[in-house]
Amino acid sequence: MAALGAQKYTPAEESEIQAWLARAQELKAGASDAALDALNAELATRTTALGTKPSKADIALYESLAPIVKSWAPEQRTGENGRPNIVRLVDFVQNSPIFGLDVADADKVQVDPEEILYVKPPADPKAEKERLKKEKAAAAAAAAASAATGNQALPDRTKEKNAGAAVEPKDKVADTTPAAAEGGNGKPKKEKKEKKERAPKQAPPPAPTVLSPGLIDLRVGHILKAIKHPEADSLYVSTINVGDKPGTDDTVEYEGQICRTVCSGLNGLVPLEEMQGRKVVVVCNLKPVKMRGIKSCAMVLAASPRPKEGEDDHKGPVELVNPPADAKAGERVFFEGFQAEPEKVLNPKKKIWETFQPGFTTTDSLEVAFDPSVVEALEGKTGLAKLVTESGGVCTVASLKGAQVR
Repeated sequence: MAALGAQKYTPAEESEIQAWLARAQELKAGASDAALDALNAELATRTTALGTKPSKADIALYESLAPIVKSWAPEQRTGENGRPNIVRLVDFVQNSPIFGLDVADADKVQVDPEEILYVKPPADPKAEKERLKKEKAAAAAAAAASAATGNQALPDRTKEKNAGAAVEPKDKVADTTPAAAEGGNGKPKKEKKEKKERAPKQAPPPAPTVLSPGLIDLRVGHILKAIKHPEADSLYVSTINVGDKPGTDDTVEYEGQICRTVCSGLNGLVPLEEMQGRKVVVVCNLKPVKMRGIKSCAMVLAASPRPKEGEDDHKGPVELVNPPADAKAGERVFFEGFQAEPEKVLNPKKKIWETFQPGFTTTDSLEVAFDPSVVEALEGKTGLAKLVTESGGVCTVASLKGAQVR
């Protein structure tokens, strides 16, 4: 993310900044509980006042809110009725070099990112589906009742026809017992030949899947919260919004947003404070796995130097892949020229991730790209393909050139 002085704003953003500056002055003059609650709710979906882009509005809010937050008890910060999003903004502004505040440690609001007193219980997706199903059934019944204006509904003749056919099939074989044979003119009835049943038409075979890194479901993710894994020293547990719809399997509701729980082996490689409230690129169709008792339902992309023979593959440094600052949570991410419909869930037996991940790299200009020349399944294809969002922005890393990305 560029420094504050390098940011450019549209006329609409300039107007929004002025509105935030006025609001910051009102908070400084006297912040009511209602005003703070409203602000906390708004910040649930924003990293900065403008959404993701930093501005002087964030500094003004920090100067108004820091003295207030400093006086809050832990319950007021992250309790059931606390205001954690305000705490997150204050902590972000005072520590991020983007704003250039250079606040002395003694003057900072002391924030413990692991002190979370209340976590909203996740909604049960199955119960939610059942509730929606009952609502639809009730709505259909109500519509049927209102449509009945005294005229009796016509019977369904197709059902009657089918019922008769079940009792007396057209191709029934004649009864050949003696009693049945002596009827009418006394001549025995001829047996009817059974018609051979035609074999059902087989559906055409599905079209073969075109091998492409586009089968991997990459999206922009917004980390709302990250903590250390309680049972694994090397893992972080992040709550990430990747644009899932309500009721999606393996999701939870957090701060009014539909999120996934993601375990990442980044503890000791990426500072925990850098995981808070930021945008990342997430692999969303890997099969969920349990990691020390916690189900991980996605993977955060990060870059690290390519190890030399005999070196430790996980010693770092590690840098998270950065989507464009204005990218929205859930926005699709793909390599240029390889856009495709992602698989719903990657089949581990097909090894799609293992096939294409070796081609994920970074360029000398710090852009994330795909090199098809190192993938045997794409023999003959050359040239680097940049990792871009649907809106056209390029994904980057901070400093690692020629790195592996996974």
